[in-house]
Amino acid sequence: MNKFIIIISIAATSLLLTSCQNHKEGDGHNHGEEAGHSEEQHDEHENSNTASLTEEQMKSIKIELGRIEKKQLTASLKANGLLKVPNQNKANVTAMMGGVIKSILVQTGNSVNKGQIIATITNNAFITMQEEYISVSAKVDLAQLEYNRQNELHLGNAGALKNVQTSESELKILKARKASLQKQLELIGIKSNSLTSENIQPTINISSPISGALSNVMVNIGSFVDANNPIAEIVDNSQLHLDLYVYEKDLNKLKIGQTIHFTLTNNPGKEYDAEVYSISNTFEQSTKAVAVHARVKGNKTGLIDGMAITALVSLENASVDAVPTTAIINHEGQDYIFIVSDAHSEEEHHEHNEAGEEAHQHDEQGHKHKEKEENGKQGKETTFEKIPIRKGTTDVGYSEITLLKEIPADAKIVTNGAFFILAKMTNKGEGHEH
Repeated sequence: MNKFIIIISIAATSLLLTSCQNHKEGDGHNHGEEAGHSEEQHDEHENSNTASLTEEQMKSIKIELGRIEKKQLTASLKANGLLKVPNQNKANVTAMMGGVIKSILVQTGNSVNKGQIIATITNNAFITMQEEYISVSAKVDLAQLEYNRQNELHLGNAGALKNVQTSESELKILKARKASLQKQLELIGIKSNSLTSENIQPTINISSPISGALSNVMVNIGSFVDANNPIAEIVDNSQLHLDLYVYEKDLNKLKIGQTIHFTLTNNPGKEYDAEVYSISNTFEQSTKAVAVHARVKGNKTGLIDGMAITALVSLENASVDAVPTTAIINHEGQDYIFIVSDAHSEEEHHEHNEAGEEAHQHDEQGHKHKEKEENGKQGKETTFEKIPIRKGTTDVGYSEITLLKEIPADAKIVTNGAFFILAKMTNKGEGHEH
């Protein structure tokens, strides 16, 4: 009986040991499956966030790289307006007296300087005026002699006081007439000091009152122009300014000294700058808009009085992290940028070491074999990682960004071609799910 009990105990013990061993082996098998499944999930997660391109692919889609920069971006207000030249910088060329146009010395579009001769006109009245001036000048000299003689006679008690007073009166009248004629001749451009009967001028010169560009010529040779009728128009664009029309709700956002970036409505390719120097305190006729005046800065070539413009008024300056706007792509409602990244990080490498020396060696050999095979087929690859960001202010081709995932300080970013990387990444994800 005792022998039978001993045999049963030995059999039970053996069965228990066998069960424990099978259980241990089963656990190991399950753990391997879980590890494999976890690695598979990790690879799938990594694939959904990265994409690799060969050098040839990068060249074909024109991938460009850069870095996150510090930029002075501005919050801005959009407005429309017109280019204008102040009235004091526009002039009509006129003649003080009417006459026939004898010559025109400039053409529309020419640049002229102040005092430059624009045209010449002729009139018989010019000759008559000079003749009268010469005649009056001679009479003044004679009247001066008569006054001196009468005054001497009176002082010597040989002449009457009345004669002195009469000669003095005539002298003053003639002097006044001479002074008047002298001013009239100066107004029409004739110098009276050197005028004699031998150099009477039949024509007068019409000069430009300001420096600028000739915008229009309104007369022809041989046409008659009346006094003060315009002969030509001159515009000085050096003082060109901007009139923006801002509505009442945005008026409190503006102040003197703010910077304006503007482009021509019909030619938006080139950008110009201006600075606000005055804000009107009245509404424009038939609108609820207020005129904001700004001086155009820098080169004004190509800008003409009356051109329509589209402007951005800078409201505040801020130094922020920014990238070219072309570097930002939107996917499923989230903004991203791409950075250059290694396919496997050091942390992943460390995790493989902890998984076991045997598995590590196997993976390393497989990875090397795969890398060698891929390099043989496609050449060296660059891996790009998708980084979520929050997009902020956009200005002058750059956009403010806030990183939603930490990246290395010296990370390179894709500044051009991000859309193509996203397309490859998306197609790869769809193929993996399939």
